[in-house]
Amino acid sequence: MKDKKADIFQSGKELFLTKGFKDTNISDIAKNAGIGVGTFYNYYSSKEKLFVEIYTKENEQLKKAIMESLDLNQDPVSIVKKIVERNIDAIHANPILKEWYNPDFFRKLEKIYHKESGESNDSLPNIYKELFKKWKMEGRIREDIDDELLLAFFDSLVYIDTHKEEIGIQHFPQIILYLAEFIIKGVTDFQK
Repeated sequence: MKDKKADIFQSGKELFLTKGFKDTNISDIAKNAGIGVGTFYNYYSSKEKLFVEIYTKENEQLKKAIMESLDLNQDPVSIVKKIVERNIDAIHANPILKEWYNPDFFRKLEKIYHKESGESNDSLPNIYKELFKKWKMEGRIREDIDDELLLAFFDSLVYIDTHKEEIGIQHFPQIILYLAEFIIKGVTDFQK
């Protein structure tokens, strides 16, 4: 028996990778999956819902690969810089992940993403949360900054990245890398 949902997922993934979100339509996805458009709607209520499912899976795989590539015994500055560098490189190399930064689609994607999938264990905030918890227990990170504020520092990097045109595109991704470094140095600096 053929798994139609898996076929739709794979078809959507292929088309989103090659054509992008905007230029992919449901009839293309259905045709590529060998099904009718009506059958598509038996599994997904919209192209956006399919995209979010694909995006979530791609994002989880990226974060897992990043974490597996790290030496967690390194100092926090080195680890955070590597996480940010690898995340930026992967986002720019993967058209599906890059859609998160598409200003025409970002707000819609963000709403659906948080409603449908919430935060997975492999999301960047959860990765940072676990690292901060570990580093606090080891005495490597300031105690006077609560966990929520620590995460907010790094969440702000995403918002800065989504406004890179206003700041000056010529400064990216260097500005994000430096800001991540400055933040982690600040939260690990006990000399204050």
